[in-house]
Amino acid sequence: MVALCYAHFVNAINLQLTALFFAAVPLLLAQSAVSGIVQDTSRSAIAGAEIKAVSALEARESTILSDPQGRFELSLTPGNYRLLISAKGFSATEQSITVTATSLQLDITLPIAPLAETLRVSGGRVLSSGADLQRLPGSAEVLTAEVLRESNVMTTEEALRKVTGVHARGEDAFGLRPNIGIRGLSPTRSTKVLLLEDGLPLSYAPYGDNASYYHPPVDRFETIEVIKGGEQIVFGPMTVGGVVNYVTPAIPAKRAGSLLLMGGNRDYLNGHARYGANFKNTGWLIDLLRKQGEGSRENVRHGITDFNVKTLTSISSRQTLGLRFNSYTEDSNIAYTGLRENEFIANPRGNVFRNDFFNTNRYAGAITHTLALSDHLVLSTNGYASAFLRDWWRQSSNSSQRPNDSADPACGGMANLLTTCGNEGRLRYYQTWGVDPKLKATFKLGGAQNELDLGFRYHSEIQERYQKNGPLPTSRDGVTVENNDRRAQAASFFLQNRFVFGNLAITPGLRFESVNFRRVNHLNGARGNTRLNQWIPGIGAAYTVGSRVTFFSGLHRGFAPPRVEDIINNNTGASIDLDAELSWNYEAGARVNLPGDLRAEATFFRMDFENQIVPASVAGGLGATLTNAGSTLHQGAEFSTAWQLARFLPRQHNVTLRAAWTALPIARYSSDRFSSIPGFTTVRITGNRLPYAPKNLLTSSLAYTHSKGINVFVENVYTGRQFGDDLNTVGGTPDGQRGLLPGNAIWNASVNVPVSTSTTLFFTMKNLTDRLTIVDRSRGLLPGIPRLVQFGFRFNF
Repeated sequence: MVALCYAHFVNAINLQLTALFFAAVPLLLAQSAVSGIVQDTSRSAIAGAEIKAVSALEARESTILSDPQGRFELSLTPGNYRLLISAKGFSATEQSITVTATSLQLDITLPIAPLAETLRVSGGRVLSSGADLQRLPGSAEVLTAEVLRESNVMTTEEALRKVTGVHARGEDAFGLRPNIGIRGLSPTRSTKVLLLEDGLPLSYAPYGDNASYYHPPVDRFETIEVIKGGEQIVFGPMTVGGVVNYVTPAIPAKRAGSLLLMGGNRDYLNGHARYGANFKNTGWLIDLLRKQGEGSRENVRHGITDFNVKTLTSISSRQTLGLRFNSYTEDSNIAYTGLRENEFIANPRGNVFRNDFFNTNRYAGAITHTLALSDHLVLSTNGYASAFLRDWWRQSSNSSQRPNDSADPACGGMANLLTTCGNEGRLRYYQTWGVDPKLKATFKLGGAQNELDLGFRYHSEIQERYQKNGPLPTSRDGVTVENNDRRAQAASFFLQNRFVFGNLAITPGLRFESVNFRRVNHLNGARGNTRLNQWIPGIGAAYTVGSRVTFFSGLHRGFAPPRVEDIINNNTGASIDLDAELSWNYEAGARVNLPGDLRAEATFFRMDFENQIVPASVAGGLGATLTNAGSTLHQGAEFSTAWQLARFLPRQHNVTLRAAWTALPIARYSSDRFSSIPGFTTVRITGNRLPYAPKNLLTSSLAYTHSKGINVFVENVYTGRQFGDDLNTVGGTPDGQRGLLPGNAIWNASVNVPVSTSTTLFFTMKNLTDRLTIVDRSRGLLPGIPRLVQFGFRFNF
C-alpha cells in the first residue's frame, strides 16, 4: 500500500511539473522592448551574436541571439541592466542600460578579436557559440557550468540524465564505469557512444574495443556537450547514437583558483583544487582531485586520484600551441558480479566477494597546434596518446559463478570462498595514439556563405590482454589462460560544408573509415587480420525564423565497427562474418527562444538499423561474443525546456523550471530473429522490445535563486521499466540475469548558500527517499545508489 501511494504521489508530482511548463506559457506579459543591431567595424551585420541582459540585482537574466541581419529584440521589465554582447570571432563587449516604460533602440559594434583570443576562448568545445546551435542541422544540448554547479552533480550519469535521449545507467556510486545509451541503444559499457574530452578521443580503444572501464571524474569538467544528429560524422568513428564532449575549464585570463572540500555518509570525502594563471604569452591551469568512499553495496570501496594540467601559448597573433597531460589512478574494492534472485531478496546491497579488487593507472597527453593561414583559413593539428593499465582480480564474473573455481577440490564451493577458493586476474594494457589535422575555412561562393570543415585522422590501438587464474582469494599471479594481442589501425577522412543562404543553412558531409584489425593468440599461435572500409554520408538543413525559432532536419549513416575479438577467431585466426553496425538515422525538430526567457527543443528521431550488433547471450552476462542482430528500429521523440520566471516574481527572486523528456515507443527487433539465450534459440523474438530501452525518461527540476546568491535545487529523475533480455521476460530468473527492471523515480536536492563573495556552503542529497532500484541484470542484479548525504564548501580566489 505504501509503495502504491508513493507511486501515485510521484506520478502526480511529475504531472504537475510537466504541466507548469505548458500551462504557464500563455501567461507571458508585455514588457518594454530593447532592440537594436549588432555589427562589426565595417558596419556588416553579425548573425548569431549573443545578447545577454543581467539585472543589477543579478537575479534576472534574459538571453537572445541576433538574426541573420544582426537584429535583436528583448522584452525586459523596467530597471537597470548590464548588456553582455559576444560573438564567435569578435571581442566581447559590455554596456549598462536603463529600461523604462518606453522602448530602447541600440546600435552595437563588435571589433574583430585577435585570432589568439578567439582560439583561447573556443578551447576544446564542439559547440562554441550560439550561432553554432542556430545553424546546427540536428539536435544538440549543452550542460552549462551553472546547471552542473547548482545541482552539485556527483557522477557523469547524474549529469547526463539531464539531457534528452540519454539513458545513463549507474553501476557504482562514483560513476567510474558509466553505462551510457542514446535513443534506445544498449547502455552497457557505453559501446555505442563516442566519448571526447576537449574534442579529442577519450576511450582507450574507440575502434577495437569501445567499452568504458575508465571514465574521468565529472568534477574536472566545466561543460558537457551532446550531439545526436548528423554532425557526428565530423568526429567518428562512432556515428550511431551520439557524441558526448566533456570540456575542461578555460585557462583564466588572470590569476584565479578554487578549492572544494566535501564529505558525507558512506565515508565519502572529496577534495578538489584548481589554479590557473598567465605569464607573458603562456597560460596554464592545474586541476587536482582526490575522491574516496564506499559504493552502493557492501564490501565495496573506491579511491581515485586525478591530476590534470594544460597550457596554451600564443606564439604569435596567428599561432597557438596547447599542451595537456593527465594522470589517473583508481584503487577499488569492487565485485564484477551481480546478485542472484534469492540473494537480492535477502540483502539487496549484499556482496560476499570482499576480495575482488580493481586497480587502474592511466596516463594521457595531447598537443594542439593552431595556425591561421589567413583571416578565413585555420589549420588545427592534434596529436594525442594514452596508456591504460587495468588489473581486475575477482572470484566471480557473473551470478552463475559461485565462485568461478567451485569445481576445484581445493575450493569446493562458497563455504571456502574466503580461504581456499581461487580467483581470476583479468589484466589489460592499452596503448592508443593518433594525429588529427583539421582545416576550417569560411568563404563566399555562388551567393552563399560557406563554412568548410575538412579533416584526416590516423589512429593506432594496441590491446594486450591476459587472464591468470590464481589459487587463492588474494592471489596476484597464477596460471596464464589467455594471452592475446589485438590491434586496430585506422585512417579516416571527412569533408563537410555548410552553405548559408540567409536564414537557411544546408550541411552535406561525407566521412570515410578504413580500419585494419589484427589478432594474435600467443598460447596457440593463431593469428589473423582483416580490413573494413566504410563510407558514411550525411546531410541536414536548418531554417531560422527571425532570431527565435530554428527548424532542422537531417539524415546520416550510422556506423560502428565491430570489436577485434569479435571479427577474428581466437582459435584459428580466421575472419568471422560479422558486419559493421550500420543504420540510417533521421531527425526533424525545432529549437525556440521565446520572450519570457523560455528556451525549448523538440525532436522526432528514427534509427533504422540494417544490422545492429548485440550480445549473443543475455545482455553480455553469460558471454562476451557478439552477433549480427539483423534489423532493429528505434523511433521516438525528445523534448527539453528551460524557463526562467523572474519577470513574474518580486525583484530579488528567480525560479527556473527545466525538463528533459524522452519518449521511445518503438525499440524492437524488426527482422526475422530468434533468441540468443541458451535453451531458447528456437524462440522467435521478432517484434520484441530491445533490452535496456525504457519507453520513457523524464528529468524535471525546479531551481530557486535569491539575489543574495542563495540557491535551492530540487530534481526528479524518472526511468521507465526495461526488459533485461531479448525474450522480454517479466518474472526474475533464479540467476537474476533475466527479468523486468521496474520503473522508478528518484529525488535529488541541493542547497547553495554564499557566506561571502568568495565562499559558498552547500548541502546535497541524492536519492533522498532512499528508494531501492535495480539498474542492471546483465551479470546479475545490481542495486542503484542508496541515499547519499553530503555537505561542504567551495572557495574561489
